[in-house]
Amino acid sequence: MPPSPQPFRPPPFLVGGHRQTLLGFWCRRTLGWPLPAEDMVVEAGDDARLLVRATWQPGPREESPVLVVVHGLGGSDRSPYSLSTGRLAFARGWHVLRVNLRGAGDAEALCARLYNAGLDTDVLAVVEGAARVCPRVCVVSFSLGASMTLLAMGRRQDRLPTALRAVAAVCPPLDLAACAAALERPQNRFYQSYFLKNLRAAYERRQRRRPDLYEAGRERGLRTIRAYDEAITSFYGGYQSADDYYERSSAGPWLRAIGRRVLILAAADDPLVPAESVARWPLPSSGLVEREMAVTGGHVGFVSKTRAPGFFWAAERALDFLAS
Repeated sequence: MPPSPQPFRPPPFLVGGHRQTLLGFWCRRTLGWPLPAEDMVVEAGDDARLLVRATWQPGPREESPVLVVVHGLGGSDRSPYSLSTGRLAFARGWHVLRVNLRGAGDAEALCARLYNAGLDTDVLAVVEGAARVCPRVCVVSFSLGASMTLLAMGRRQDRLPTALRAVAAVCPPLDLAACAAALERPQNRFYQSYFLKNLRAAYERRQRRRPDLYEAGRERGLRTIRAYDEAITSFYGGYQSADDYYERSSAGPWLRAIGRRVLILAAADDPLVPAESVARWPLPSSGLVEREMAVTGGHVGFVSKTRAPGFFWAAERALDFLAS
């Protein structure tokens, strides 16, 4: 049996949700991808195409396991947490597939459509593609991408390939309505402004690229994530409202249906994902789903001494779990 995991215990001066969140970005902001990467296009249906950047171990591909890395809201294959995790995984002998969800990162040139938390079939399409190459596939996912992955694990379990062995989900927003409300707290104004600035800019680019699909100016005047989801995400995603989108796309109610090994890793002081919104969902009686709530760690922060580049403790914890 693998040794019991050590809890996340950073030095006292690094404790705190905002501190961990912002330090995580700061410590990893200069990370790059120094390894060769092959661009792969994955067809996800509904005229959606995903861009996956694959880095393969030497030798026959079926001899090494595949790690699929899924980013969060506004992220891409170049997100610092994806780069840190992927680099550590490759050093440990994994093939690494860094995903760009529909319209994210360089995938915008392939597919201008918007992604949202309910498009779990996009994650499934990448996993199915990886399973055709290798008989051992795992997924590590972050923030909104973690929620999408868990939603697929529960809602699409009949479609999961047998090659999918386990999933690690870091800081998943399991209750989308609760997380949208958390962003509206005064102390989280900075994060909401940051996300909205990027979301509005991304919508403008898509509107210029596909004026036949997207209405000009719809992003103007939006001041909250909920307002954006009401005006844009739900409107173009086929939902009746933001509330309908949140209810139908939240992964929390589906956790009990998961039948594969899963680690849900979160922090009690995450400013964007309230701890109660992660902890309150029942888990399957099989014991296959584990939930770890660190006392501190922020949102995808987990800054401490570790083997992962950028002091990303969660990357090492996730890989230890998947390798076990």
